[in-house]
Amino acid sequence: MQAARIRIGTRGSPLALAQAREVEARLRAAHGQSAGLGELAFDIRIIKTTGDRIQDRPLAEAGGKGLFTKEIEEALLAGEVDLAVHSMKDMPTLLPEGLTLAAFLPREDVRDALISPKAASLADLPGGAVVATSSLRRQAQVRHLRPDLRVVPMRGNVETRLRKLADGVADATLLALAGLNRLGIADRAAAPVPVEAMLPAVAQGAIGVEIRADDERMAQLLAPLNHEPTALAVTAERVFLARLEGSCRTPIAALGELVDGPGGPRFAFQGMILSPDGRQCFKAQREGRPEEALRLAEDAAAEILAAAGPEFVRSLQG
Repeated sequence: MQAARIRIGTRGSPLALAQAREVEARLRAAHGQSAGLGELAFDIRIIKTTGDRIQDRPLAEAGGKGLFTKEIEEALLAGEVDLAVHSMKDMPTLLPEGLTLAAFLPREDVRDALISPKAASLADLPGGAVVATSSLRRQAQVRHLRPDLRVVPMRGNVETRLRKLADGVADATLLALAGLNRLGIADRAAAPVPVEAMLPAVAQGAIGVEIRADDERMAQLLAPLNHEPTALAVTAERVFLARLEGSCRTPIAALGELVDGPGGPRFAFQGMILSPDGRQCFKAQREGRPEEALRLAEDAAAEILAAAGPEFVRSLQG
């Protein structure tokens, strides 16, 4: 039987390609001997996004979330690719009409990692040290934790940022530990930053697979790949983000996770919003039954909005 060819849309960075290949490998493993399918064949289609093209200014100034997904989603809607592989933290909370998220792979380590030739932790950095990161969330949290440090922007993929750090443009940077793990270079990190010190971005460490909403065949192929605990946590975090009307211009962090409880699994959620200078920080936590996950996230967002006040949120969206 002729192989069924599946076209995977992805960005072209080494990390994006590693994630696309992970989806390919999981599909092969799930359907390698499936009757009637034949041997699956794959084409990985690299699609350059607006976020990849813009290198001369912070992405928040160029339109925020969606800059790493727009062109890939357009190719998906046009039928040029069959599925799209995304880092979920790059995904806007609202998907284009006609598209849906069909699967979430098991989540990687959610923590940020400090990369520095001069210190083993954020606490060890000397006063006045330069920390370079393009993430407004990381910038705000560093300023909140260590107002004595100097924070500067730095764009580029993982390899570019590591090279810039080696060239001496900063004393430290912060990257997602998940990306370092997927690239096989976690040994470059000085140390993971505990979530108690730095709460991760919404959906950090999670890979999502997007398809056309009416593509039942692709939905069936991807169903075995979906990891329910990751789907639950990421969906709750995205509900929190949507309730806060967050964007790339808003320093927001959140983490949902299943934890062991005396009566069985529990869903623990924590969320945070900060001012860009790190001086103001509003947090909320919730815990309940897994089936309450989305409500818990909404309740946490409502608590933060009430504490921060509408003017605070409007000032961030400015």
